[in-house]
This record gives sequence, structure tokens and C-alpha cells, in this order.
Amino acid sequence: MVFKCQSDSFLKEFTSKVVSCNEGKLVTVVDGKEQTLNGYEVILDDTILFPEGGGQPADHGVINDSKVLHVKRVADKAIHFVDKPLKVGDEAKQNVNWVRRFDHMQQHSGQHLLSAIIERDYGFDTVSWYLGEHVSYIELDTPSFDSKQIESTENKVNELIQLALKVTVEVYQSIEEIKDKNVDIGGLPDDHVGDIRVVKIDGIDNNKCCGTHVTNISQLQVIKLLGTEKSKRKNKVLLHFLVGDRVIKRLDTCLNRESQLTVLLKNNAVEHVNLVDKLLKNVKILTKDLQTVLKELVVFEAAKFKAISPQPKYYILHRKEAEADFMQSFIKEVGPTDTLLFLSVGDDKTTGNILMRGTESVVSELSEKVLELLNGKGVVKQNCLNAKVTNMKGRSKVATYLNEYFKKLDLV
Repeated sequence: MVFKCQSDSFLKEFTSKVVSCNEGKLVTVVDGKEQTLNGYEVILDDTILFPEGGGQPADHGVINDSKVLHVKRVADKAIHFVDKPLKVGDEAKQNVNWVRRFDHMQQHSGQHLLSAIIERDYGFDTVSWYLGEHVSYIELDTPSFDSKQIESTENKVNELIQLALKVTVEVYQSIEEIKDKNVDIGGLPDDHVGDIRVVKIDGIDNNKCCGTHVTNISQLQVIKLLGTEKSKRKNKVLLHFLVGDRVIKRLDTCLNRESQLTVLLKNNAVEHVNLVDKLLKNVKILTKDLQTVLKELVVFEAAKFKAISPQPKYYILHRKEAEADFMQSFIKEVGPTDTLLFLSVGDDKTTGNILMRGTESVVSELSEKVLELLNGKGVVKQNCLNAKVTNMKGRSKVATYLNEYFKKLDLV
């Protein structure tokens, strides 16, 4: 079945009938965590909401007052996952999220054009593609696609966009009908039922596809190629790209960033690269000088500690400008001691690192409370606690806790 979204991709509203509605679940990923949503699976007698397929994500929208969170295709049916139930037999007024839909149309038609030109000019097949939320890519059957090829391809596809070539869709009843139409007949889903759509770009491409597309490649506006990275598959490369409104949004983001850098660097945008390069070289020199000073400081602090007589029950040292290796260097410089050493580096109030070394039993007994006071996570290995903390202002409470602990030991 060819759905209404496929026969008229520019249709934003449509009314059909509810065929079925059953309780269902949707597994989704939010911020990297898998979540299961409860809702309803609805089938309509036709739909303008595209079910995911062919590398294109599903449309979002509403049916009456039910929010459509996902649409999937099963055989010749589109199953809509919604947050509220719909009554079988009722009219179903559908509204598609047009911003999302048109973005997907631009990316998908842009992918067809891009893949066709690369195959024509270099003979590299597109073996897969991915329509991402912000950036898309095609996976090419070649181990590399160099900067000259990228520049040439980008120029050619944008020249073709200016020619305003038509994009048309033809529908065939069976595989037999398209065998002599110069169309690749592979890649149909195993559960495919019914008509077969072929998307054509005049004189450029003739490709079987289930997705939604523009009607003229001038509607793509522009294509920007962002570069390549190696595919996880051997001898394949991923070519990242943006089409249409995504290019404009990326340009807007870059211009805003450029304006912020102009204010921070107090210089013309043309000089940003040279100025940042100069700053990085200065930072490298300063970092090297700081490391030298910190090494000298370790020796000084260790000598100051060893000069204390008699040696204290516990000793606290904090250096906000130092890194974690400062604490290890201090321990090494001090050498064996019966004193409990509580060392910390990093911000005075928020995040940092701590190291506590003493006898194994004492460190084990103190660690839990110290981590609680500093909101830290760490591990105790033999006589040493290493941890990252997020509440450095709690160091004063740690000092009080250590003082009380050793006073109790003296009373025992």
C-alpha cells in the first residue's frame, strides 16, 4: 500500500478512519538510557504520518488530540504509537509535524542526489545511509574519499540544485514491472506487501524508495559536505552531510560562535585562527613553567612536613592549582611515615581530587565518612584512598572530623 504521506509528501493535514486501537509499549532511548513508554497502537485506513523505513525516521504529529510519538510499518500497515486511545470507526484528523517532515524530505532527497553523483563520477556505491537528528551520512563502498573528491562533488550537486530538476514518483504493482526500468530491485523488506515506489530525479537518478521527498531539487536549497570518517566495516567510509535548512542553522550557529569569539579575543574574526594559535603556544609555555614550579613546590612541601617534630597524627595539604599527580609526587617525596596524610587538589569549593594515606585500618575506617562529607567517589587500596569529589568546601568538616577522631584515639 502507498500511504497518503507517500503519494503527497507536502500534505500537512488529512482525515481518515480509525481501524483498530490496542494497548502497546514503545521502547525509546532518552539521554542514552532506554525507557519503555505505555500507550496505544493505532491503525488507520490511510495516513500522512510516515512510518520509519528506508533509512528515514518516523514522522511525529497528532491524531485528533492524541500525540503521535512513533510510526512503524508492518507489512502493508502503518502502526501509530499514541499517548491516548482512539475509538474504532471514528474520524481521525491527522496533523504532521511539518518542520520535522520537511527536514527529513530535504535530507532524504539530498541523499539520493549525492549518492547518484558519487556513483556516476567515481563508481562508489552507497551501501547504507543514516538520517541523524543533526547530521546525516552515507556509507560509501570505498576505503577513502579525499578532499578533492569532496569539493568536486559538493560543487556538482549544488550546480544541479540550481537547475531545478524535477523529482517524480512512479508506482509499480510488482517486481516484474520494474525489471526493465533500470531500477535496482534488491533491498525490499522481507515482509513487503503491495506496490513498489520508484523515485526519479530527472536525468540523474532512478531509485526504489519508500520515503518522503521534495518535488524539485531546488527545494533542497544547498548541500554541504562535512568530511569523512572510517566506517566500522572494512574498506568503507562515512561521508557526513547537511541539506537545506540544516545548512542555514549550522551557519547561524557558526556566526554566533564567531561573534562570541570576537568579543572574547578582542580581535577581528579574520584573525581568530592566528590569535588562538598564539594563545595555545603561550599556554603550552606557561603549563611547562607551572609543572616546573609544582615539582619544586612538592620538594618544598615535603621538606616542610618532614621538619615537623614530633610528627603529627594527621596532616592536611591542599593545592588548588595542582593536578592529581602532585599528590602522588608528595607521597613519594615524603616517604614512609606513620602520619595520616590527607591531600587534595582542585577548586576550593567544588570539584577536585583527594588522596588519603595512612595505616590500612585507619584509612578503611575513615574513608566512608570522608567521601560523604566531600560528596566523592573513590576506592581504597590497602592503605590509600583515591577519589574524585564535588564538594571541596567540605574540607573544613573533614579537618574537624579527623581532629575528633584522633582525639578519641588518644583518650583510649
